[in-house]
Amino acid sequence: MSAKAQLRITGGTIHDPANGVDGEVRDICIEDGRIVQTLPEGAPTLDVRGMVVMPGGVDIHSHLASSSCNHARRLLPEEHAVDPASAPGLDQSAGPPRSGAGGTVPTTFTTGYRYAGLGYTTVFEAAVAPAMARHSHAELDDTPCVDGGFFVLMGNDEYLLRQVAAGERERARDYAAWLLGSTGGYAIKIVNPGGIEAWKSGQRNLNGLDDVLAGRGITPRAILETLADAANALKLPHPVHIHCNNLGIPGNAAVTLATMQALAGRRAHFTHLQFHAYGGPGWSSGARPLIEYVNSHTELSVDVGQVMFGPATTVTADGPVEYLLHKSSGRKWVNIDIELETGCGIVPLLYKDKAAVTALQWAIGLELFLLSADPWRVVLSTDHPNGGSFLSYPKLIQLLMDRGARDQMLKQVNPKLLAGSTLADGLAREYTLNEIAVVTRAGPARLLGLPHKGHLGPGADADVTVYVRNPDIAAMFATPRYVVKGGALMVEEGQLRRAPAGRRLHVRPGYDDAVLSDLRHHFDAYSTISFANYPVQGITDEPIAV
Repeated sequence: MSAKAQLRITGGTIHDPANGVDGEVRDICIEDGRIVQTLPEGAPTLDVRGMVVMPGGVDIHSHLASSSCNHARRLLPEEHAVDPASAPGLDQSAGPPRSGAGGTVPTTFTTGYRYAGLGYTTVFEAAVAPAMARHSHAELDDTPCVDGGFFVLMGNDEYLLRQVAAGERERARDYAAWLLGSTGGYAIKIVNPGGIEAWKSGQRNLNGLDDVLAGRGITPRAILETLADAANALKLPHPVHIHCNNLGIPGNAAVTLATMQALAGRRAHFTHLQFHAYGGPGWSSGARPLIEYVNSHTELSVDVGQVMFGPATTVTADGPVEYLLHKSSGRKWVNIDIELETGCGIVPLLYKDKAAVTALQWAIGLELFLLSADPWRVVLSTDHPNGGSFLSYPKLIQLLMDRGARDQMLKQVNPKLLAGSTLADGLAREYTLNEIAVVTRAGPARLLGLPHKGHLGPGADADVTVYVRNPDIAAMFATPRYVVKGGALMVEEGQLRRAPAGRRLHVRPGYDDAVLSDLRHHFDAYSTISFANYPVQGITDEPIAV
């Protein structure tokens, strides 16, 4: 029997907020892929004196492994030539390195390599149509260096809408459980509840919580309540993950706040809140009332979806907003109808600091961060690649930690729509290293219900990132000196040396088998996929206990 791999990381300054450690010098002991209390004398040692040590990064919301990402790659061949990604210099024993392409939607291997190069070790794909789950599993299998999972789209699902219309909430809950287990998914995702089905059927969209979906007699409110209750009744590790109605539309803060109020008392996560935080009737910031509501309701959590200046690609199931974006920008566009389940839209964008609306979006995201009273519930994202690439995270961290950098950027952006913005009026707050560890690691892990992630206590996965202190904060977080994944040293001296395969994070909640007979009938009557062939087979990692 081989000896268990060991490593002592010694002399670093530890930021481990989940365990109350804020800048203490201590050792981190690793054995057999886990953090342990102690190691024997003579164990291999990595000396990181003077450096900053944090858990591996956890990205709660990204678009990296889905059929929509693959469509985006095909839509943007020009990016492949501009940002080719050569194979990294991996150790001979680490398996063959792979080349690829970068851009706003990198290829699979490049995505894994680049996440590892930032110190991230766990990433969740935020929106997968159930019928396309096999594709997502194949892409995650092809994305090294990170553990991953995905959220399953349900808010416009034909079978679910039928159950909501019939008042069959228990059957809807059982269907949601069956769908998560059959697809190998992790959480319930809602995008524009009812609005995608309205768009597909010629109704255009649903703008308010109580707008009625034609021919169905149901509302976004009913869909939201049904799925939020289902996620909580099933005791899923992550609550329902909500993309509200009216994304990107002036005045949408009102429906976002109404959605939060409709789910009062229920656990719920609101994603890319910046895109839902616009005042009205013209363009203005609606960030303050939303973040104040989140601050006072501990059952709610959000990720920000920060806009960063530069190229981006909008990738979403929200077909109506993508059509509007295509019409207003004149840029190329893809729209996809996924039978019985959802839709998809893709439009490439360029966020310009001299564009007034983009400057406002940038400011609103920062307002949400800086007005947050609890960083454990307001965590970092750019909704990659919608608000910007995940490669912009170091620059975003600098904006949070350095008021001078923010103020300098404010001088450069178009000020036309910033009147009354709390950012333009002066927000002095600067995040600490420990708060950065919360919003990029400990907070997302807690919100995802992953007790072995986001911390450095005994029993945790041995995912560790080591940064060299640097007055240039963006440079510091862009180039970690060492990254350890599951006990394996992936990044050494700032260079990727090993690219281990990640684990699949998924759930398989229980349900009443009585739902299956009706489901078979539904598939026989309406689906081009047979019921027997629908569930994904061959997921090697065991599901997380629910």
